[in-house]
Amino acid sequence: MFVTATAMLPAVGSLCISRTPRGGPRFTMAVRSNVNVSVAPILTKLQKECAAPLPVLRNVADAMTADMRAGLVVDGGGELKMILSYVDALPTGNERGLFYALDLGGTNFRVLRVQLGGQEERVQATEFEQVSIPQELMRGTSEELFDFIATGLAKFSEKEAGKFHLPRGRQREIGFTFSFPVKQTSIDSGILIKWTKGFSVSGTPGKDVVACLNEAMERQGLDMRVSALVNDTVGTLAGARYWDEDVMVAVILGTGTNACYVEQMDAIPKLQGNKSPSGRTIINTEWGAFSKGLPLTEFDRDMDAASINPGEQIYEKTISGMYLGEIVRRVLLKMAEEGALFGNSVPEKLSMPFVLRTPHICAMQQDYSEDLQAVGSTLYDVAGVESSLKARKVVIEVCDTIVKRGGRLAGAGIVSILQKIDEDSNGAIFGKRTVVAMDGGLYENYTQYRRYVHEAVTELLGTEISKNVVIEHTKDGSGIGAALLASANSKFDHDY
Repeated sequence: MFVTATAMLPAVGSLCISRTPRGGPRFTMAVRSNVNVSVAPILTKLQKECAAPLPVLRNVADAMTADMRAGLVVDGGGELKMILSYVDALPTGNERGLFYALDLGGTNFRVLRVQLGGQEERVQATEFEQVSIPQELMRGTSEELFDFIATGLAKFSEKEAGKFHLPRGRQREIGFTFSFPVKQTSIDSGILIKWTKGFSVSGTPGKDVVACLNEAMERQGLDMRVSALVNDTVGTLAGARYWDEDVMVAVILGTGTNACYVEQMDAIPKLQGNKSPSGRTIINTEWGAFSKGLPLTEFDRDMDAASINPGEQIYEKTISGMYLGEIVRRVLLKMAEEGALFGNSVPEKLSMPFVLRTPHICAMQQDYSEDLQAVGSTLYDVAGVESSLKARKVVIEVCDTIVKRGGRLAGAGIVSILQKIDEDSNGAIFGKRTVVAMDGGLYENYTQYRRYVHEAVTELLGTEISKNVVIEHTKDGSGIGAALLASANSKFDHDY
């Protein structure tokens, strides 16, 4: 996990760094005169190839908007899947009662309960627990995994007391946040396409994951039903929308990345009827698959070729926390091999894929000391690297180059969604307050990355229009959001 950082730092230039704990001048580095002559060309080429000036960002934003439109016409029309979420009823604040949420998206699953009190009392109480999933179950059978989850859910529900109460005659309902590729078929059903994130559970791909969970709950004697299946991005939007009706977009920038937004059903040709009374729904873009016009380097191409999904998720591989540290590692390895950045020998650990992770480069960029002591300690502890001050300055430049590209490209993605909505609403979006709900550790805790996201949005929209766009952090919103969607899609009347 990242260490929480909330303060915004001043801009960092591409060739010069100047920071102190208060943001004032610390040192200025002219790259070519301060580093090994063999390293300077590598750094200069990297900065040139990673550059994301306004014209590049505009091309990326426009291409992504066009791809969104293509994906709304027909499945497979573009790189973005533009998946129908079947979330047609958004939270209004009138929701009442006790609802649960289950979040499965990694090596842990999280269970939550929330007591909703309507417009006046809103969220009256919440409780949650997190349970680690044993490695063997991540490679076991479908029944074993879902029985384990249902058992954990049953134990959690047994602790229900105090402010939490279920009215007589009602069944407990749950919002299921499932952050794996799913072909959704209704608000409460979805077929698993494939497992990701280290899971290879047999017997589940091609099956309805809601049915798998409902059957496991029945086997455990748990009287509960799934009334909403959502991914974490959709849950984040619903959770944020509950408090602020101006929320139109939700973005996850963490280990992985994705975005969703509120779309008018009339703008979805592939929907072919089946309109809801609200006339709108949430579209899950799956924007990580985008690739057009991105500024890529040899390090990106090599990392992609060595990945488990070569040629896929290129946008995600340039902007998300899973990959930023690995790109930096590959750059530093080449500098060590060809430019003796860390002396005459190449540290063996530096050759290990993913040994340098994004939290490490985040920590190094938060080092404001004159001698960059924390940078040196991180390099030594993580990669076995002995470094000089000059080498540490180069490391900071490399980190900043990769992070700046990632943040600016993420900003272009946000603008692509906003301009898609605006074009179809005759300018209604950019003429009023519009909120983008953000979640994920990368955005929350990587100060420089967050600043680059905001800068790119402002540059693309212009100062006046960008004043109406509020990018708002929504911490852990997907859990509450899933419970709210369970309520919004409840089979019971709220006014019990």
